[in-house]
Amino acid sequence: MLRTDAQIDAWIGRNTPGAAYVHFDRSRVIHERYAGVADVATQRPVDAQTSFHGFSVTKTMTALAVMQLVRAGRLDLDDPARQHLPTMPYAENIRVRHLLTHTAGLPNPLPLSWVHAPDADFDRDAFFATVFAKHAKLRSKPGERCAYSNLGYVLLGQLIERSTGDRYEEVVDRMILRPSGIAADEIGSKHPSTSVHATGYLRSWSVLALVLPFLFDTRRHMGTRIGPWRPFHPFVLNGIAYGGSIGTATGYRKYLQALLTDGKLIDVAGRDQLFTEELTNHGKATGMAMSWFCGNLNGERYRAHPGGGGGYYAELRVYPDLGRGSVLLLNRTGVSNERLLDRLDQHLLPDQRHRTLDPSVEPRITT
Repeated sequence: MLRTDAQIDAWIGRNTPGAAYVHFDRSRVIHERYAGVADVATQRPVDAQTSFHGFSVTKTMTALAVMQLVRAGRLDLDDPARQHLPTMPYAENIRVRHLLTHTAGLPNPLPLSWVHAPDADFDRDAFFATVFAKHAKLRSKPGERCAYSNLGYVLLGQLIERSTGDRYEEVVDRMILRPSGIAADEIGSKHPSTSVHATGYLRSWSVLALVLPFLFDTRRHMGTRIGPWRPFHPFVLNGIAYGGSIGTATGYRKYLQALLTDGKLIDVAGRDQLFTEELTNHGKATGMAMSWFCGNLNGERYRAHPGGGGGYYAELRVYPDLGRGSVLLLNRTGVSNERLLDRLDQHLLPDQRHRTLDPSVEPRITT
């Protein structure tokens, strides 16, 4: 634990203004660390109540909601997506599973500029109708290869709404957040009070700082530099289903604990489907399950998802065979999968030779 804390402390100030980290099993917190500041100007510290933008970690909730509808018999993974979304401008042979596993071949325009002020009057369906019309050409045939696409998860969000008759955020609240015991101030889609939310930052002297003005309206959405950090003004994402969740480390921890608990959010068979690595049409492993990236650390398989964009970077991870998970939230800009949890979790996972002695491990019986 000391090495984990030392790694986090080494990032503070140099890599990020603040950080929230928690490692846990199905029922308890094994280790947590809150470090640095949520706001550079006021020096308000990061704590358990501090919220961050989660960005693309939201995709795991979208995928789970779809799988819940599949297990309830309201959808089928092999349904043509156009069966539920008749105005979708893409190939008729794109299946629901293709969208979930990023194998539909959809384009992925950079979404950094897809944000608006929290109090703005915004029509997300109208916005994305324009985006789909502009990017209507597939990059590959469905099932041929894995190619990450935010647009696929916009479509899944619309599919959830068409299937339930409710707004996406209402479905997630009813089917995922409330059953997980998550309060409204622990995970939501509305921008929280600035007294609890971490201000997002971009390091001024960086390659990204030179590139970002060409991709993002920095004059409109960013403030004046404070030391090495330039802050972002409050914003929310245009597309909630691909990246709109905002939450605390506690909220995301409760979500993952509920997901790891048999039958709490989904039955075991459904969760196994959710975590099963997808294969291409030619039988090649894609490294991607249904929204979850596949990996291995210290001999333990994991399923993970990063989330990054203007001002924030996040990682969620579960170790299904151990019944463990971890959450990392930073208030600095990140735009790639940095796998920072490799550096933190490696010190906390039980030794393979003594795994059965660890009280957090629930033995899994297979047949």
